[in-house]
Amino acid sequence: MPTPNATPNATPIKIQVWTDFVCPFCLLGESIIEKAIEGLNVELEWMPFELRPYPTPTLKPEDEYLPRVWKASVYPMAERLGVPIKLPTVSPQPYTRKAFLGLQYAKQQGKGNEYATAVMKAFFQQNQNIGEDEVLKGILQNLGMNPAGLDAFVNSEQANAQHDADLQYAKQVGIQAVPSLAVGAQFFSGVPSVQALREAIQHAQ
Repeated sequence: MPTPNATPNATPIKIQVWTDFVCPFCLLGESIIEKAIEGLNVELEWMPFELRPYPTPTLKPEDEYLPRVWKASVYPMAERLGVPIKLPTVSPQPYTRKAFLGLQYAKQQGKGNEYATAVMKAFFQQNQNIGEDEVLKGILQNLGMNPAGLDAFVNSEQANAQHDADLQYAKQVGIQAVPSLAVGAQFFSGVPSVQALREAIQHAQ
């Protein structure tokens, strides 16, 4: 997503962000990324990393773990960043493979970044079940994409093979937590500061 102020012929700095749509720190990290890249010539790409792929049991908000982590870490960070966020009541939390296939579908139409942000906001700000087809289709439609093709895409061998290849790529580059960011040769695990991320982008130019 090159910025209006960037030199037209300059090659944008590639930034890859590995996420899982059920990780609140990924939504908080998105707000930091937006601030860090302002005015810079970058190409941002959200990449899949499933924290709990099927059939691994997913987390439940009524259990002890999620409320404790949110109280200790998520809510304080969200308040510092000014990002509205709330622990979703969807239980158990959804698997995200289908939502990531939707990301691949959106990328093919040039709207992958908008889709990734919209999915996280649907879950953490609107309490929607992002594992449901109709929720994902609604997101696509709201972004000006045709949701009618999603069913066939999600069930296609090619799309599923690409998603599996993307997950394998994440393992190859050593992704173990989300968000994780690659800026040129520099790597961040967790949510970086705006200054650190911006300096890494400028250094990579």
